[in-house]
Amino acid sequence: MVKLNKIYTRTGDDGTTGLVDGSRLAKHAPRMEAIGAVDEANSALGLAVVALAGTEHVAPLVRIQNDLFDLGADLATPAGESEDFAPSEMVLRVVAAQVEWLERAIDAANERLQPLTSFVLPGGSEVAARLHVARAAARRAERAMTAMAADVPTNPQALAYINRLSDYLFVLARVANSDGADDVKWIPGANR
Repeated sequence: MVKLNKIYTRTGDDGTTGLVDGSRLAKHAPRMEAIGAVDEANSALGLAVVALAGTEHVAPLVRIQNDLFDLGADLATPAGESEDFAPSEMVLRVVAAQVEWLERAIDAANERLQPLTSFVLPGGSEVAARLHVARAAARRAERAMTAMAADVPTNPQALAYINRLSDYLFVLARVANSDGADDVKWIPGANR
């Protein structure tokens, strides 16, 4: 478990931050952009959780928030040589089971929805709007993670997880909009 007695350390005053392996990296490095974007997505998800208090959707979203901390730890752990991204007692990695859980959650939520006949605008209800903000933040995290993956070895399951997360949040936003009945449809060229 993590124990934090002191919140500030001053070690980052030089523009670097520490990784799990003890190495230091510039705070603006692609790896740190990815970690920060995942943190932003998690924070946006927290706003949705508050709006969904008392519903069946809170537990899955809190599970996802925990998974996003796992994802951050995964990203903060540089791959060793010939890394297979398998977790160990000392290394936390996102695993296929976490991705598969999200896929099952997407399928279950999507079963109650009518097929889309148009793209939907991010809104409808306040809860749906918050879920769309979290979805957009997850997409930004995915862009940051793929940029990181272009430079350094990155866990493929971590990339799959963040991709599925935005899909889940999109479907859940539709569920929050009275199972899609209150979705706001995009009307192409409506204001020309």
